[in-house]
Amino acid sequence: MSEIPNCPKCASEYAYENRPLLACPDCGHEWSAAEGGSDSAEEAGSDVIKDAHGNVLESGDTVKLTKDLKVKGTSTTLKIGTKVKNIRLRLGGDHDIDCKVDGVGAMQLKSEFVKKV
Repeated sequence: MSEIPNCPKCASEYAYENRPLLACPDCGHEWSAAEGGSDSAEEAGSDVIKDAHGNVLESGDTVKLTKDLKVKGTSTTLKIGTKVKNIRLRLGGDHDIDCKVDGVGAMQLKSEFVKKV
């Protein structure tokens, strides 16, 4: 059995092979075994925002919610399957999608709770 290195991002010892890449279950970081998790590769991939299924999101995409989400400060709940059109991506911060939801208004969403349509 080959020795799998610790995650270069969070130093977790639970990294595993995921086809041609190595992956970390703790922070979700993926890297190539050949590059050894170098910082330059990490910086190049840091601008990529992925949905709950691993599809790369871009500004202007349409997404669906994969989970019921409560809207903070109101009694409103966004239901699973709600379509959100024309999203805008934001880098940094906890919520990485800016959007307008019909009937609710402007919101910020986490990419882990949406699926690209």
